[in-house]
Amino acid sequence: MFIGRKKELSALNDFYDSNRFEMVTIYGRRRVGKTELIKEFIKDKKAIYFLATEGNYKENLTGLTGSIHSTMAYAGYKDFRLALEAIYEIALSGKIVFVIDEYPYFAKSYKPVSSLLQHAIDQKFQYMDIMIILCGSSMSFMEHEVDGYKSPLYGRRTGQIKVLPLDFDTSKKFFPGFSRQEQAVLYGITGGIPKYLLQVRNDKSIDENIIRMFFKPQGLLFEEPNNLLKQELREPAVYNAIISAIATGSSKLNEIVTKIGADQFDSAKCNKYLRTLINLHIVRKELPISDSPTSKRSIYRLNDGMFRFWYRFVSPNLSKIALDAGEMVYAYIHDQIPGFMGETFEEICKQYLWQENIADRLPFRFSDCGCWWGNNPVLKSEQEIDLLAYDKKERRAIFCECKWSDEQVDSHVLDSLILKSSMFCYEYNYYVLFSKSGFKGNAKKRASDRIRLVEFQQM
Repeated sequence: MFIGRKKELSALNDFYDSNRFEMVTIYGRRRVGKTELIKEFIKDKKAIYFLATEGNYKENLTGLTGSIHSTMAYAGYKDFRLALEAIYEIALSGKIVFVIDEYPYFAKSYKPVSSLLQHAIDQKFQYMDIMIILCGSSMSFMEHEVDGYKSPLYGRRTGQIKVLPLDFDTSKKFFPGFSRQEQAVLYGITGGIPKYLLQVRNDKSIDENIIRMFFKPQGLLFEEPNNLLKQELREPAVYNAIISAIATGSSKLNEIVTKIGADQFDSAKCNKYLRTLINLHIVRKELPISDSPTSKRSIYRLNDGMFRFWYRFVSPNLSKIALDAGEMVYAYIHDQIPGFMGETFEEICKQYLWQENIADRLPFRFSDCGCWWGNNPVLKSEQEIDLLAYDKKERRAIFCECKWSDEQVDSHVLDSLILKSSMFCYEYNYYVLFSKSGFKGNAKKRASDRIRLVEFQQM
């Protein structure tokens, strides 16, 4: 069963229906569902699909030959140029989609591949009704070696699709047998990655699923982050230490350096490694939502819910889990999951605000939305606002508080949010309280045309 990706499929079909040459790059982190997206797109189309491997050039050429063989009489190709000639012959008889999945593997196995493909495009393919798709998990390679200025393929791309993790509304369709709160937790610990979402069994309880995936030596996610780092990076131990520091609360550059060991690891070196993790979309650099790009108040956060969960709860207990004591470990960390869910709930609330049908019911359209933090000059203390959505031009803002707690939200939470909003000089303020468990009576009485209360069950 294929779930979601309507926008991506629509975009691919638009390229396909153009009746001219198209070369589309598809990229995104591993396990995010790029291959399944492509297979869904080409299932009713004439296509040559080739999945490259980390093998040598000869092995990949043999694989490509086999893919072409499924479309035309087998001829055997001594090099990539001859294989492209065969694809050209096939395209002469009608529209075709030519896919190279995990293109970075092929290009690394034989460096002239990109130049040969560029030559074929310039000499023949650009005048034909053919759609070429180059797909890769190595995002830095795809962005620089395929789409980059120095690439032989620069300027040939007609479109690109960055495949992101699924949002909450789509992710919950993978496990319909769970309550909404359980669905939120499962979304939080999988990060909306389809490969991980598919591991959830609807015939097991949420606790059984979490233990089976993370806290058993045989579980898919028991060693997943380590495996991903080894595939992408040359010094996984250093990156592992940085990610662990962020996951355990060190969000500023100097805090990360101190956590790792400032005597061996300076800020400049740490910054270099952080940029690599940002390129891999494992880490994100974040500024208070209303700050300019030159602001120095940046922090670093993990960009993936599975990484956040693994480094917080699994990594410190790997030895115990390896000794089959995972159920005991989970019993100990079980009550800490609501605290872990705070950041996930903020993300779900942000997605909710961006939904078209919800945005239409807000008092105005906002241009940006995100977290804010900074110093309150009146209270002389650091303050945080879970979500701030604003229309900069019209000077209007929506201030939001997101509470993932078993207790109902009291009116003092609203008072605190209104006090925080006084630090800003917007001409119109609107307030939204999001609550996992609902609201007490004194909070409900405060609801008005400028104050909205949203229970998670109603989202």
